[in-house]
Amino acid sequence: MNRSALKPLPDQSPAILALHDVRVHYPMGKDWLGRPKAFAHALNGIDLQVRAGETLGVVGESGCGKSTLAQLLMGLIKPTAGRLAWVYSTEQERSSNVQIVFQDPQSSLDPRLPVWKIITEPLFVQRSAPRQAMRAIAAKVASQVGIRTEYLERFPHQFSGGQRQRIAIARALSSDPDIIVLDEPTSALDISVQAQILNLLADLQRSRDLTYILISHNVSVVRHMADRVAVMYLGQIVELGTAAEVLERPRHPYTQLLLEAVPRLGVAVDEAQASAPTELPGNRTLPTGCFFRDRCPKATAGCEQPQALLPVRGAAEGERVRCHLAS
Repeated sequence: MNRSALKPLPDQSPAILALHDVRVHYPMGKDWLGRPKAFAHALNGIDLQVRAGETLGVVGESGCGKSTLAQLLMGLIKPTAGRLAWVYSTEQERSSNVQIVFQDPQSSLDPRLPVWKIITEPLFVQRSAPRQAMRAIAAKVASQVGIRTEYLERFPHQFSGGQRQRIAIARALSSDPDIIVLDEPTSALDISVQAQILNLLADLQRSRDLTYILISHNVSVVRHMADRVAVMYLGQIVELGTAAEVLERPRHPYTQLLLEAVPRLGVAVDEAQASAPTELPGNRTLPTGCFFRDRCPKATAGCEQPQALLPVRGAAEGERVRCHLAS
Protein backbone atom coordinates (compact mmCIF):
# COMPACT_ATOMS: atom_id res chain seq x y z
CA MET A 1 0.00 0.00 0.00
CA ASN A 2 1.29 3.48 -0.79
CA ARG A 3 2.19 5.48 2.30
CA SER A 4 0.11 8.41 1.08
CA ALA A 5 -3.01 6.30 1.73
CA LEU A 6 -2.05 5.88 5.39
CA LYS A 7 -1.73 9.56 6.29
CA PRO A 8 -3.83 12.71 5.69
CA LEU A 9 -3.29 14.32 2.33
CA PRO A 10 -0.43 16.84 2.43
CA ASP A 11 -2.83 19.68 1.56
CA GLN A 12 -4.58 19.06 4.89
CA SER A 13 -1.41 19.88 6.86
CA PRO A 14 -0.02 23.38 7.45
CA ALA A 15 2.93 24.52 5.36
CA ILE A 16 6.11 24.94 7.39
CA LEU A 17 8.23 26.09 4.45
CA ALA A 18 7.44 27.82 1.17
CA LEU A 19 9.78 28.70 -1.69
CA HIS A 20 8.70 31.54 -3.96
CA ASP A 21 10.38 31.86 -7.38
CA VAL A 22 13.75 30.89 -5.87
CA ARG A 23 16.80 31.20 -8.11
CA VAL A 24 20.45 30.37 -7.43
CA HIS A 25 23.16 31.49 -9.87
CA TYR A 26 26.88 30.80 -9.37
CA PRO A 27 29.51 33.11 -10.94
CA MET A 28 31.85 31.24 -13.30
CA GLY A 29 35.26 32.84 -13.74
CA LYS A 30 36.12 36.54 -13.57
CA ASP A 31 37.50 39.13 -15.94
CA TRP A 32 40.39 41.49 -15.11
CA LEU A 33 37.97 43.81 -13.30
CA GLY A 34 36.74 40.99 -11.07
CA ARG A 35 33.36 40.74 -12.80
CA PRO A 36 31.86 37.27 -13.45
CA LYS A 37 32.33 36.08 -17.03
CA ALA A 38 29.28 33.82 -16.86
CA PHE A 39 26.83 32.25 -14.43
CA ALA A 40 25.78 28.68 -13.75
CA HIS A 41 22.01 28.73 -13.31
CA ALA A 42 21.50 26.03 -10.68
CA LEU A 43 17.91 26.83 -9.63
CA ASN A 44 15.60 28.63 -12.02
CA GLY A 45 12.32 29.60 -10.41
CA ILE A 46 11.43 27.05 -7.70
CA ASP A 47 7.90 27.37 -6.28
CA LEU A 48 7.25 24.77 -3.61
CA GLN A 49 5.54 24.21 -0.27
CA VAL A 50 6.61 21.66 2.33
CA ARG A 51 3.89 20.54 4.72
CA ALA A 52 4.21 19.36 8.29
CA GLY A 53 4.58 15.60 8.72
CA GLU A 54 4.98 14.73 5.05
CA THR A 55 7.82 13.14 3.12
CA LEU A 56 8.52 15.16 -0.01
CA GLY A 57 10.61 13.23 -2.54
CA VAL A 58 12.82 15.21 -4.93
CA VAL A 59 14.02 13.29 -7.98
CA GLY A 60 15.90 14.07 -11.17
CA GLU A 61 19.13 13.25 -12.96
CA SER A 62 22.56 14.46 -11.85
CA GLY A 63 22.98 18.19 -12.40
CA CYS A 64 19.29 19.05 -12.13
CA GLY A 65 19.74 21.13 -8.95
CA LYS A 66 18.78 18.69 -6.17
CA SER A 67 21.97 19.20 -4.15
CA THR A 68 21.77 22.97 -4.57
CA LEU A 69 18.23 22.82 -3.22
CA ALA A 70 19.46 20.84 -0.19
CA GLN A 71 22.22 23.38 0.49
CA LEU A 72 19.70 26.19 0.20
CA LEU A 73 17.36 24.59 2.73
CA MET A 74 20.25 24.08 5.16
CA GLY A 75 21.24 27.74 4.91
CA LEU A 76 24.63 26.93 3.37
CA ILE A 77 23.90 29.20 0.40
CA LYS A 78 21.60 32.16 -0.13
CA PRO A 79 19.12 32.54 -2.99
CA THR A 80 20.14 34.88 -5.78
CA ALA A 81 16.50 35.85 -6.20
CA GLY A 82 13.17 34.84 -4.68
CA ARG A 83 12.58 34.02 -1.04
CA LEU A 84 12.13 31.22 1.46
CA ALA A 85 9.28 31.62 3.96
CA TRP A 86 9.72 29.58 7.15
CA VAL A 87 7.41 29.22 10.14
CA TYR A 88 10.51 29.89 12.27
CA SER A 89 11.01 33.52 13.16
CA THR A 90 14.78 33.61 13.72
CA GLU A 91 17.84 32.18 11.98
CA GLN A 92 18.88 30.34 15.15
CA GLU A 93 15.44 28.74 15.48
CA ARG A 94 15.54 27.67 11.83
CA SER A 95 19.04 26.18 12.08
CA SER A 96 18.10 24.05 15.09
CA ASN A 97 14.88 22.82 13.50
CA VAL A 98 16.36 21.76 10.16
CA GLN A 99 19.02 19.04 9.99
CA ILE A 100 20.50 16.84 7.26
CA VAL A 101 21.60 13.24 6.76
CA PHE A 102 24.29 13.01 4.08
CA GLN A 103 24.81 10.39 1.39
CA ASP A 104 28.11 8.91 2.57
CA PRO A 105 28.24 8.26 6.32
CA GLN A 106 31.97 7.55 6.26
CA SER A 107 32.95 10.97 4.96
CA SER A 108 30.27 12.88 6.88
CA LEU A 109 31.46 11.74 10.35
CA ASP A 110 34.56 13.27 11.97
CA PRO A 111 37.02 10.35 12.41
CA ARG A 112 38.72 12.09 15.35
CA LEU A 113 35.63 12.22 17.58
CA PRO A 114 34.00 9.47 19.64
CA VAL A 115 30.42 8.67 18.69
CA TRP A 116 28.80 10.52 21.58
CA LYS A 117 30.52 13.76 20.56
CA ILE A 118 29.52 13.27 16.92
CA ILE A 119 25.87 12.77 17.89
CA THR A 120 25.82 15.96 19.98
CA GLU A 121 27.69 18.15 17.46
CA PRO A 122 24.56 20.23 16.63
CA LEU A 123 23.97 20.89 20.33
CA PHE A 124 27.61 21.89 20.83
CA VAL A 125 27.58 24.27 17.86
CA GLN A 126 24.24 25.82 18.86
CA ARG A 127 25.15 25.81 22.59
CA SER A 128 21.61 24.63 23.26
CA ALA A 129 22.43 22.14 26.03
CA PRO A 130 24.84 22.08 28.99
CA ARG A 131 28.03 20.13 28.35
CA GLN A 132 27.49 17.81 31.30
CA ALA A 133 24.20 16.66 29.74
CA MET A 134 25.66 15.91 26.30
CA ARG A 135 26.57 12.29 26.89
CA ALA A 136 23.18 11.46 28.38
CA ILE A 137 21.47 13.03 25.37
CA ALA A 138 23.73 11.05 23.04
CA ALA A 139 22.88 7.80 24.85
CA LYS A 140 19.16 8.47 24.59
CA VAL A 141 19.22 9.29 20.88
CA ALA A 142 21.62 6.43 20.09
CA SER A 143 19.23 3.91 21.64
CA GLN A 144 16.43 5.26 19.43
CA VAL A 145 18.40 4.51 16.25
CA GLY A 146 19.73 1.11 17.35
CA ILE A 147 23.24 2.00 18.56
CA ARG A 148 24.17 0.40 21.88
CA THR A 149 25.19 2.86 24.59
CA GLU A 150 28.41 0.97 25.37
CA TYR A 151 29.60 1.84 21.85
CA LEU A 152 29.48 5.61 22.42
CA GLU A 153 33.20 5.87 23.19
CA ARG A 154 34.13 4.17 19.91
CA PHE A 155 35.20 5.99 16.74
CA PRO A 156 33.49 5.92 13.31
CA HIS A 157 36.01 3.51 11.72
CA GLN A 158 34.96 0.84 14.24
CA PHE A 159 31.43 0.66 12.80
CA SER A 160 29.90 -0.80 9.64
CA GLY A 161 28.37 1.40 6.95
CA GLY A 162 24.83 0.83 8.20
CA GLN A 163 25.84 1.63 11.79
CA ARG A 164 27.60 4.81 10.66
CA GLN A 165 24.44 5.94 8.89
CA ARG A 166 22.49 5.28 12.12
CA ILE A 167 25.00 7.52 13.90
CA ALA A 168 24.45 10.20 11.24
CA ILE A 169 20.68 9.94 11.79
CA ALA A 170 21.19 10.20 15.56
CA ARG A 171 23.25 13.36 15.03
CA ALA A 172 20.42 14.87 12.99
CA LEU A 173 17.92 13.98 15.73
CA SER A 174 19.91 15.31 18.68
CA SER A 175 18.66 18.90 18.32
CA ASP A 176 15.05 17.65 18.12
CA PRO A 177 14.40 19.08 14.62
CA ASP A 178 11.10 19.36 12.77
CA ILE A 179 12.59 18.91 9.27
CA ILE A 180 15.31 16.52 8.13
CA VAL A 181 16.82 16.71 4.65
CA LEU A 182 17.75 13.20 3.51
CA ASP A 183 20.37 13.52 0.77
CA GLU A 184 20.58 10.06 -0.85
CA PRO A 185 20.57 8.45 2.62
CA THR A 186 20.85 4.84 1.42
CA SER A 187 22.83 4.99 -1.85
CA ALA A 188 26.15 4.06 -0.18
CA LEU A 189 24.68 1.04 1.63
CA ASP A 190 24.05 -2.61 0.76
CA ILE A 191 20.50 -3.53 -0.30
CA SER A 192 19.67 -5.38 2.95
CA VAL A 193 20.96 -2.47 5.04
CA GLN A 194 19.02 0.02 2.90
CA ALA A 195 15.75 -1.62 3.94
CA GLN A 196 16.71 -1.41 7.62
CA ILE A 197 17.57 2.29 7.37
CA LEU A 198 14.37 3.11 5.47
CA ASN A 199 12.26 1.29 8.05
CA LEU A 200 14.11 3.13 10.83
CA LEU A 201 13.43 6.49 9.15
CA ALA A 202 9.74 5.63 8.77
CA ASP A 203 9.47 4.63 12.45
CA LEU A 204 11.22 7.81 13.59
CA GLN A 205 8.94 9.95 11.44
CA ARG A 206 5.85 8.45 13.04
CA SER A 207 7.15 8.61 16.61
CA ARG A 208 8.66 12.11 16.40
CA ASP A 209 6.27 13.72 13.87
CA LEU A 210 9.12 14.59 11.51
CA THR A 211 8.99 16.16 8.07
CA TYR A 212 11.37 14.67 5.50
CA ILE A 213 12.72 16.14 2.29
CA LEU A 214 14.05 13.06 0.53
CA ILE A 215 16.53 13.67 -2.30
CA SER A 216 17.23 10.51 -4.27
CA HIS A 217 18.00 8.97 -7.66
CA ASN A 218 16.42 5.72 -6.51
CA VAL A 219 12.81 5.66 -7.67
CA SER A 220 12.10 2.58 -5.53
CA VAL A 221 13.19 4.41 -2.38
CA VAL A 222 11.07 7.43 -3.27
CA ARG A 223 8.08 5.18 -4.06
CA HIS A 224 8.44 3.52 -0.65
CA MET A 225 8.95 6.68 1.42
CA ALA A 226 7.36 9.69 -0.24
CA ASP A 227 3.89 11.18 0.12
CA ARG A 228 4.50 13.73 -2.62
CA VAL A 229 7.14 13.89 -5.36
CA ALA A 230 8.75 16.87 -7.07
CA VAL A 231 10.55 16.08 -10.35
CA MET A 232 13.38 18.49 -11.21
CA TYR A 233 14.93 19.26 -14.57
CA LEU A 234 17.59 21.90 -15.16
CA GLY A 235 16.79 23.80 -11.98
CA GLN A 236 13.00 23.75 -12.39
CA ILE A 237 10.24 21.60 -10.97
CA VAL A 238 8.55 20.05 -14.00
CA GLU A 239 6.04 17.86 -12.17
CA LEU A 240 4.66 17.90 -8.64
CA GLY A 241 2.02 15.71 -7.04
CA THR A 242 1.29 12.70 -4.89
CA ALA A 243 3.70 9.80 -5.19
CA ALA A 244 0.95 7.60 -6.60
CA GLU A 245 0.08 10.11 -9.35
CA VAL A 246 3.62 11.08 -10.35
CA LEU A 247 5.20 7.62 -10.26
CA GLU A 248 2.27 5.59 -11.61
CA ARG A 249 0.72 8.09 -14.04
CA PRO A 250 3.47 10.54 -15.02
CA ARG A 251 2.24 13.39 -17.23
CA HIS A 252 5.39 15.34 -18.08
CA PRO A 253 7.46 13.77 -20.92
CA TYR A 254 10.63 14.08 -18.80
CA THR A 255 9.07 12.20 -15.88
CA GLN A 256 7.95 9.50 -18.30
CA LEU A 257 11.45 9.10 -19.74
CA LEU A 258 12.99 9.16 -16.25
CA LEU A 259 10.77 6.29 -15.09
CA GLU A 260 11.22 4.33 -18.32
CA ALA A 261 14.99 4.49 -17.79
CA VAL A 262 14.74 2.53 -14.51
CA PRO A 263 16.07 -1.00 -15.24
CA ARG A 264 13.49 -3.77 -14.82
CA LEU A 265 14.08 -7.49 -14.91
CA GLY A 266 12.60 -9.22 -17.94
CA VAL A 267 11.89 -5.98 -19.81
CA ALA A 268 13.81 -5.37 -23.04
CA VAL A 269 15.52 -2.02 -23.54
CA ASP A 270 14.01 0.15 -26.28
CA GLU A 271 16.89 0.67 -28.76
CA ALA A 272 15.50 3.99 -29.94
CA GLN A 273 15.31 5.22 -26.37
CA ALA A 274 18.79 3.90 -25.59
CA SER A 275 20.27 5.83 -28.52
CA ALA A 276 18.39 9.04 -27.73
CA PRO A 277 20.44 11.99 -26.38
CA THR A 278 20.70 11.66 -22.59
CA GLU A 279 23.09 14.44 -21.58
CA LEU A 280 21.60 17.24 -19.52
CA PRO A 281 22.25 20.52 -21.40
CA GLY A 282 24.65 23.01 -19.85
CA ASN A 283 23.24 25.53 -17.40
CA ARG A 284 25.40 28.50 -18.36
CA THR A 285 23.05 29.46 -21.17
CA LEU A 286 19.52 28.32 -20.46
CA PRO A 287 17.27 27.05 -23.27
CA THR A 288 14.45 29.27 -24.47
CA GLY A 289 10.86 28.19 -24.02
CA CYS A 290 10.46 24.75 -22.48
CA PHE A 291 13.81 23.69 -21.03
CA PHE A 292 13.17 20.07 -22.06
CA ARG A 293 12.12 20.86 -25.64
CA ASP A 294 15.34 19.75 -27.39
CA ARG A 295 15.21 16.30 -25.74
CA CYS A 296 11.44 15.85 -25.73
CA PRO A 297 9.96 13.20 -28.07
CA LYS A 298 6.60 15.00 -27.95
CA ALA A 299 7.81 18.54 -28.72
CA THR A 300 5.31 20.49 -30.80
CA ALA A 301 4.05 24.00 -31.45
CA GLY A 302 3.79 25.92 -28.21
CA CYS A 303 6.91 24.40 -26.67
CA GLU A 304 8.91 27.43 -27.80
CA GLN A 305 7.03 29.45 -25.17
CA PRO A 306 8.07 29.51 -21.47
CA GLN A 307 6.15 26.86 -19.54
CA ALA A 308 4.49 27.48 -16.16
CA LEU A 309 3.85 24.90 -13.43
CA LEU A 310 0.07 24.61 -13.77
CA PRO A 311 -2.74 22.41 -12.41
CA VAL A 312 -3.66 19.38 -14.49
CA ARG A 313 -7.22 19.00 -15.73
CA GLY A 314 -8.79 15.82 -14.37
CA ALA A 315 -5.95 15.09 -11.92
CA ALA A 316 -6.01 15.11 -8.14
CA GLU A 317 -5.95 18.44 -6.33
CA GLY A 318 -2.41 19.75 -5.97
CA GLU A 319 -1.04 18.09 -9.12
CA ARG A 320 1.14 20.47 -11.16
CA VAL A 321 2.92 19.96 -14.50
CA ARG A 322 5.20 22.33 -16.42
CA CYS A 323 3.97 21.33 -19.88
CA HIS A 324 1.22 22.88 -22.01
CA LEU A 325 0.39 19.46 -23.48
CA ALA A 326 -0.44 18.03 -20.04
CA SER A 327 -2.11 21.02 -18.45
